[in-house]
Amino acid sequence: MTSSHDKELILWFDDIGIGDVHLVGGKNASIGEMYQHLTAKGVAVPHGFAITAYAYQYLIKSAGIEDAVIDALEGLDTHDLHNLQARGKKVREIIRGAEFPQDLKDAIITSYKKMEAEYGKDVDVAVRSSATAEYLPDASFAGQQETYLNVRGYDAILDYCSQCFASLFTDRAISYRHDKDFGQFDVYLSIVIQKMARSDSASSGVLFTIDTESGFEDAVFITGAWGLGENVVQGAVN
Repeated sequence: MTSSHDKELILWFDDIGIGDVHLVGGKNASIGEMYQHLTAKGVAVPHGFAITAYAYQYLIKSAGIEDAVIDALEGLDTHDLHNLQARGKKVREIIRGAEFPQDLKDAIITSYKKMEAEYGKDVDVAVRSSATAEYLPDASFAGQQETYLNVRGYDAILDYCSQCFASLFTDRAISYRHDKDFGQFDVYLSIVIQKMARSDSASSGVLFTIDTESGFEDAVFITGAWGLGENVVQGAVN
């Protein structure tokens, strides 16, 4: 699948939808759908942008680290915890040490500045991973990469983007891909940069458009709690 956006480093929520999963991952594509279809109906979906899967591939290529990652994973044994931990740590260090190309840095900072123009100086954002293969019929990669909240400022944005890219190689993600017979470079990572919502004065949670217990489709099921949504997502709070 190709589109006019295939070589873009940045795509705003206004420009992406469910047909762009290969470019921005499932999470970004879904947020794009919500932003485009719900904003006009008065739902205040926080704005933001996607750093594309192409940007991830561009970083890996420009830094010349693909062979180093392959070498670090040589002899991987996912059933040996120490083996997996050592190789995972090495790969993450390689990616964290990769210098962002200047045009990628500029694109990220310029986009963050546009969010500052919309929301104010040093706007607080969430930096979230969005893998290109989060949900498949025979595999689910969701929740294997990292999310960082309340990120502010240019240096912090770049640093947490680097951490997000490196989290494509968490021990859990490496093991899951290996055991599901996916190549370690078969899944790419996009990043969500989205305005934080106020959770100190309201609740957050999850909405399902189906009854999760019975599968009944004519229902909307909402679970929420005061504060950040982490406790709801983890099932610690009903």
